[in-house]
Amino acid sequence: MKRLRKLLISSIIYPCAKQNGNRPSGGTMDIIQKIKEELQVEKWQVEAAVKLIDEGNTIPFISRYRKEVTGSLNDEQLRNLDERLTYLRSLEDKKEQVLKSIEEQGKLTDDLKEKILAAQTLVVVEDLYRPYRPKRKTRASIAKEKGLEPLAEYILRQEATEPLLNEAAKYVSEEKEVKTPEEALQGAQDIIAETISDDADHRLYIRNITVEEGIVTGTAKDEKAQSVYEMYYNFEEPVKKIAGHRVLALNRGEAEKVLTVKVNAPEERILRYLEKKLITKENEYTTPVICAAVEDSYDRLIAPAIEREIRNDLTEKAEDGAINVFGKNLEQLLLQPPIAGKVVLGWDPAFRTGCKLAVVDATGKVLDTVVIYPTAPQNKVEDAKKTLKKLIEKYQISLISVGNGTASRESEQIIAEFIKEIPEHVQYVIVNEAGASVYSASKLATEEFPQFDVGQRSAASMARRLQDPLAELVKIDPKSIGVGQYQHDMNQKKLSEALGGVVEDCVNRVGVDLNTASASLLEYISGISKVIAKNIVAYREENGRFLTRKELLKVPKLGPKAYEQCAGFMRITGGKQPLDATSVHPESYEAAKELLKKLGCQEEDIAGGNLKGLSKKIKDKVALADELGIGVMTLEDMVKELEKPARDPREEMPKPILRTDVLEMKDLKEGMILKGTVRNVIDFGAFVDIGVHQDGLVHISQMSDRYIKHPLEVVSVGDIVEVQVMSVDLKKQRIQLTMKIAK
Repeated sequence: MKRLRKLLISSIIYPCAKQNGNRPSGGTMDIIQKIKEELQVEKWQVEAAVKLIDEGNTIPFISRYRKEVTGSLNDEQLRNLDERLTYLRSLEDKKEQVLKSIEEQGKLTDDLKEKILAAQTLVVVEDLYRPYRPKRKTRASIAKEKGLEPLAEYILRQEATEPLLNEAAKYVSEEKEVKTPEEALQGAQDIIAETISDDADHRLYIRNITVEEGIVTGTAKDEKAQSVYEMYYNFEEPVKKIAGHRVLALNRGEAEKVLTVKVNAPEERILRYLEKKLITKENEYTTPVICAAVEDSYDRLIAPAIEREIRNDLTEKAEDGAINVFGKNLEQLLLQPPIAGKVVLGWDPAFRTGCKLAVVDATGKVLDTVVIYPTAPQNKVEDAKKTLKKLIEKYQISLISVGNGTASRESEQIIAEFIKEIPEHVQYVIVNEAGASVYSASKLATEEFPQFDVGQRSAASMARRLQDPLAELVKIDPKSIGVGQYQHDMNQKKLSEALGGVVEDCVNRVGVDLNTASASLLEYISGISKVIAKNIVAYREENGRFLTRKELLKVPKLGPKAYEQCAGFMRITGGKQPLDATSVHPESYEAAKELLKKLGCQEEDIAGGNLKGLSKKIKDKVALADELGIGVMTLEDMVKELEKPARDPREEMPKPILRTDVLEMKDLKEGMILKGTVRNVIDFGAFVDIGVHQDGLVHISQMSDRYIKHPLEVVSVGDIVEVQVMSVDLKKQRIQLTMKIAK
């Protein structure tokens, strides 16, 4: 194994230097070392991953097919590595720009250079660059233009033997627009204030002490106004302890002009610190002016900037935390198990415009659509039931998928009532219709169902969400799927990239059927762009089914690199090559064939599922891997796949709860024990669907008897959990639940 690893990474000699222009290898090595420490992995793993990323390999490909090279770094580790690599490289670039700029000014000292090179964050680099940065017009720069810098230096020497106005009088000049000694003195004070503000050490101390001892406060602009932010009307929490979801709530309250948010720093301590730094001699003439400059510098220049930085930092960390939770929720939602082999009736509930129904066969093809009016104001319940009965008899429908939006409660009651009246065994599921309206009005939905209106498209989507959640949900912008919090308040670029990464990982983990996958599903496959995804579908429509993976190379714009990245994630059932139906990569086909031969098996055994127990035939994995010229990890993955070709990781996930009856909120009683589905996980708890239209909240304190930092330690989206009703507030439509059920 060690020999193999050496071979695999022998070509890696600090590749980043080339990628970053002529950067000295010392800086690059620091990057590698820092990522190693942060990820707590080996240095050679980071070097190998960086090389693979720089060569244009995708994260899913590296994670799945380059395990030996990276020491089996997973998707999450690789994405964190990629993110930090981008940040640290831009930090190195910034350092180079700053050093060059200061050098051109002739002001670069060895000490300053050392400080800049040692900086670990962009904020510190900016602090060090601040005094040398070309400035827009400031009070200090105007005073310098008026020739008042020598006066400022005179004051800072603290050697005055007479009132400063006497010295200031020397700088009065009509030509330079300094009209009085008082004006000259004020200008000098402005220069001192900016000098204090520009000092990197001062800023570092003030930033650190504000983080350590500062208090975030929230106050109401109108205390009598009712709003969802009432708990923040008189709010205080230390900067270093405030939870991310509270930061985001305060930000939103401020944006909606309901709250005033401040960071209160230990001002007296900061002012005393600055005075101690500046006042080196006790001088009755200069001390008051320096003290005034200190106060002005802090109030006008430093405090607003530090408050802005701290709030930005708090927001960024809160966003990262929320995006992480959003990503975990999205992953669970995308990996919900498909309900295969059933004809499903999609039901998009509504009042005035009627409920749109779509019958979808087991392959996702829409067989029929109809509109019924069982809800107010028409209330044509009997007509609706007749229509339903005909559809169920005609298409052998066994499952109804009902959206959880407007009129869902009323629709559910009619369905539950109807199910009891018919002989057929029919069940229903309430599905989260978040994003359905976005999809049904999209360009993609128009292309998919040109003859349908938005309601019919939405109903078809409801049905397909049950049959194959992943294939359907990839058509919707991840932000619109409804499993996050404060998503509209965040950095949209960062959110989109993170969620796009989650979708990409899920799609590649499951794999796709090359002959049935839509373009919107294919574009998430490793190495496949939107253009290539459309070209694959167009090629398929023109030439018929793909019979081998190699045919992909005939698709326009899909070259050898894209083929290498995508081939392992594409499946072909019933093709010419049995291995094409598995996740075994074409680059390992020879090894796979040799493996089968050595173990006395045939390629034909793959499709027949006759290779169960293959792993038991292997006595020495290391020796066999060596014989085959592959790594042990590749061998293990290969065997696992051959034993169960195209295994679907979603099979291990909990199946949705199928219902035949309905509860209403008023039916709930304190102490009732029910089964429910986790719909959304947030920082302070989880929302659980218990079949009463309104999701109940399980607070984090009610999840476990042990201490937990985050709800995700206990539950995930899609989990089936047992809960007990704690309280029901019909007026506010709130249900409090607990998972700590007394046995």
